[in-house]
Amino acid sequence: MAEKRDYYEVLGVSKNATEDEIKKAYRKIAIQYHPDRNPGDKEAEEKFKEAAVAYSVLSDKQKRQQYDQFGFDGPNFGGGFGGFGAGGFSMDDIFSMFGDVFGGHGGFGGFNGFGGRGQRAQYRGTDLRLKVRLSLQEIATGVTKKFKVKKDVTCSHCHGSGAEAGSGSETCPTCHGQGVVVKTVRTMLGMMQTQSECPTCHGEGTVIKNKCRECGGTGVVRGEEVVEINIPAGVAEGMVVNVGGKGNAAPHNGINGNIQVYVEEEQNDTFVRDGQDVIYNLLLDFPTAALGGEVEIPTIEGTKVKIKIESGTQPGKTLRLRGKGLPAVQGYGVGTGDLVVNISVYVPKELSRSEKEMLQKLRESDNFKGDPSTKQSIFDKFKNYFS
Repeated sequence: MAEKRDYYEVLGVSKNATEDEIKKAYRKIAIQYHPDRNPGDKEAEEKFKEAAVAYSVLSDKQKRQQYDQFGFDGPNFGGGFGGFGAGGFSMDDIFSMFGDVFGGHGGFGGFNGFGGRGQRAQYRGTDLRLKVRLSLQEIATGVTKKFKVKKDVTCSHCHGSGAEAGSGSETCPTCHGQGVVVKTVRTMLGMMQTQSECPTCHGEGTVIKNKCRECGGTGVVRGEEVVEINIPAGVAEGMVVNVGGKGNAAPHNGINGNIQVYVEEEQNDTFVRDGQDVIYNLLLDFPTAALGGEVEIPTIEGTKVKIKIESGTQPGKTLRLRGKGLPAVQGYGVGTGDLVVNISVYVPKELSRSEKEMLQKLRESDNFKGDPSTKQSIFDKFKNYFS
């Protein structure tokens, strides 16, 4: 396909569609454009794949939320939403992930619920979910985090085969090595042959003669692993970093699951984040605001920079240091944000006698009384900022 279409448009549903409406819409399109009903029709095959990609996103609450917020630039760092795009989404991917929509097993590659494509099962390990709390400094630079993860690992005794040493497997007597059993059913489309996972070998086509004593024939055992995960710079609260192949090991040396790392931000005592910008509230003393000068302010890199304060600086004025904010996260945003300095002026609550006398003299000067236009200007700045 030349370009991506909006996923809601692909399925023909509204953006507030329910899960059931999305599922029904996908089922209708999948039946219409299924390759078995459109043999040799490349356009129908592409529409079949396109609908599957759309459904994979909109049927998953987390992916749908990210898509609604970011569109096709959603920050699921595994190569697009769910780790695939329409161009690299194979038929086996579709049949293995969405067999449940059509009443099939949906857990193994090769089954499509329509017949004609039976293949032996390939197991997939389940995904793991972790949370990571990041400081603003870690978000600014990116960071590598280590996690000690309890998960399914490949059995070291049988090396994932599920069989004792010297013991192999034999052809399944139920499905005769096909991994599926076929039956004919009556549907609204007429008589159709359907395939379902073989109940004896669970889709593998073979059964183990002598099961491994450590894993009981599954090829996996419970274990622990230290996993290093690279968090890219610029991530934000609620984003998900997808790490492929680091989840639970799959039975019988199948495909490992992934780890999904959910990002949380620690509150910063110095800065407030606003997208890629960071905000620093600078409190000036009155003489500096009136006379001008130089002051030092912190940056998110941990250093300090000097900024010039013009004489007569008013409360509510903002200064912007270009490129001193947060970088764009991978696949979303452009360039680097700014450090925005909001200026306010400190007014002491208590004064000495001499200070009062000096201020009393200043109050009598017309230059310190201000004018309505100045007051309105300050008010407008605050109103625009909070709006």
